Amino acid sequence: MALPDRPFYVVLMGPPGAGKGTQSAILENEMGLKRVASGDLFRENLVKGTPMGVQAKSYMDRGELVPDDVTVGMIRERLTRSDCQKGAILDGFPRTLPQAYSLDRMLGMAGRRINIAISISVPDEVIMERMTGRRVCRAYGHVYHVIFNPSKDPQICDVDGSELYQRDDDKEDTVRNRLYVYYKQTAPLIGYYFAKGVLVEMDGNQPIEEVHGLLGQIMASQA
Repeated sequence: MALPDRPFYVVLMGPPGAGKGTQSAILENEMGLKRVASGDLFRENLVKGTPMGVQAKSYMDRGELVPDDVTVGMIRERLTRSDCQKGAILDGFPRTLPQAYSLDRMLGMAGRRINIAISISVPDEVIMERMTGRRVCRAYGHVYHVIFNPSKDPQICDVDGSELYQRDDDKEDTVRNRLYVYYKQTAPLIGYYFAKGVLVEMDGNQPIEEVHGLLGQIMASQA
């Protein structure tokens, strides 16, 4: 897939478990556009103990949401690095309308903009099945799924023999709450990007290869 001849910014949206991480990693490899994931940035800043990481940790330690200005600051710093000068694939950001406004201002100051916002839709019941069925090994984090990628022994990792467990994030009540938060905070972004004329909606309830094929067609049409 050819890289556009201008700075190109993609927002990849969808509920948790829709496959954004998988597809953005494939697109990064094929297009040469850097994947910028808000979750990765939080971990990086926390590990490095940056001022923004320290600030974020102070909220997280109190069980509070990290304010938008801290998250936006991390994204702003990331997009100024040399590997993002040709654009980026934004995965997990923006999550709210205020974050979207900030992103537009940030890019606009550099004469740039969001070129395309892709919304991957997957039915709630499929999301529940995908996420609640995940199991992770305690030793090295190898990932399995009780239906789609089961281990030989349901309790033991095939690779290192450690115990498999269900993460708190993958438990049913947590997944339902994450979907609620998505619909409440992030779903309005669909209307926002539709109004800006850059929204493309696609069916994510298909095999990875087919979803990637559709994404490739979408990207090629906009490049």
